[in-house]
Amino acid sequence: MTSTPPLSPDAGTTRLAIGDGIATLTFDRPAARNAMTWRMYEELYAACREILARTDEIKVAVLRGAGGKAFVAGTDIEQFRDFSGQDGVAYEARVETYVSALEALPMPTLAVVEGWAVGGGFILANSCDLRIATPGSRFGAPIARTLGNGLSAGNLRRLTSTLGVGLVKRMLMLAEMPAVETLPPGYAEIVPPEALEARLVEVCTQLKGHAPLTMQTAKEALRRLATELQPSDSDLIRKVYGSADFKEGIASFLEKRRPDWQGR
Repeated sequence: MTSTPPLSPDAGTTRLAIGDGIATLTFDRPAARNAMTWRMYEELYAACREILARTDEIKVAVLRGAGGKAFVAGTDIEQFRDFSGQDGVAYEARVETYVSALEALPMPTLAVVEGWAVGGGFILANSCDLRIATPGSRFGAPIARTLGNGLSAGNLRRLTSTLGVGLVKRMLMLAEMPAVETLPPGYAEIVPPEALEARLVEVCTQLKGHAPLTMQTAKEALRRLATELQPSDSDLIRKVYGSADFKEGIASFLEKRRPDWQGR
């Protein structure tokens, strides 16, 4: 790939904050609608690695954009100057590394979308397990109208798994940026801006109260279904049924009390 240009004063950052069992990643470049620079992508990758290393402590990971106008408005286009075909191959391989690191997080991931989730931002929000969006938020990759580049097969697989082949074709070929209200039911929960923070707390609290291994194995089984022709699940079934949490779930149910999940 072409050499990374010097960082501008507005190179942005991906901030990680951890507290009360929640890891919050904030894409912080509001002047550019949080368009991702190389540094921001690398910081995202590093944050995912740190979260993975602290799985016992972190129960939920939240991704959001700074400024209240956009989640992420794609990759900074200035970085594509003088790209060759091989640079494009290397770029998509790097993006696959970053997105795969996000998908590999074992705890539930939640994207908070206020405004635009475009291109790479669309891919990142779509790769989360859950999405909360404010009314009128828009999702898409209108590159057939703008840049004339393409999406990798891996990212197309991710989009079609959640949205369906027909809708993804329409979004890409017509370069549409549909509002969240028009997307399939269940793709994103729509929450008014004034209720967003309270609803985010409510959802995170609910997720933190659920059995970690049940959620982890569900995520992994669904990933395998989307990427493998004949996925095996015996290791996942063995993990949950042989866990201390399953024994605790049975005991608490019979004793009519709330379970004390340990993630083991």
